[in-house]
Amino acid sequence: MQGQGQGTRARQREQTRQALLREGRRLFAEVGYGAVSLAEIVAAAGVTKGALYHHFDSKTALFRAVLRDVQEEVGVRVAEVADARDDSWDQLVAGCQEFITATTAPDIQRIMLVDGPAVLGWNEWRTMDEASSARHLTEALAALVDEGVIAAQPVAPLAHLLSGAMNEAALWLATSADPADLADTRAALGRLLDGLRVLSG
Repeated sequence: MQGQGQGTRARQREQTRQALLREGRRLFAEVGYGAVSLAEIVAAAGVTKGALYHHFDSKTALFRAVLRDVQEEVGVRVAEVADARDDSWDQLVAGCQEFITATTAPDIQRIMLVDGPAVLGWNEWRTMDEASSARHLTEALAALVDEGVIAAQPVAPLAHLLSGAMNEAALWLATSADPADLADTRAALGRLLDGLRVLSG
């Protein structure tokens, strides 16, 4: 019976944590980190402040966890689209294009690109970004260099240049009012990537 009680409490704790993450994400996305209070988050999640502090020691800690979830979600989308292709080059192009498309979602823009660097600071945000999408990009580029599809070169600077370009494009799209800008950005990214490819024959 004691084991059952512990299992129930563990489930309840996880349900509380998920409710805080869900409502925190919704509120951070709707009005931005600075405009949300902890009181609003716990009220929306239907829990006490004490329950929140059991999981997160501050609003910043909750935001960090929400950002990590958002980054993982984008990473999964990119990986799924890339993995649907058989060719390594097509995987890189499809993955990069999906990153640009995925980050046009308003909640992802606000949390990942606008508030993320502002709330956590540039260094921590970059570290989290590298741990998620940048690592996969580096691996994909390294494989293409090994295959001779991209000219032999150090991969780290290339990955940082490409990642920076995509993040900057995503930030620009977040402020754009023209629906055509996404298609234009995807086309420009395609041309940029094509420039990396070694032409055979």
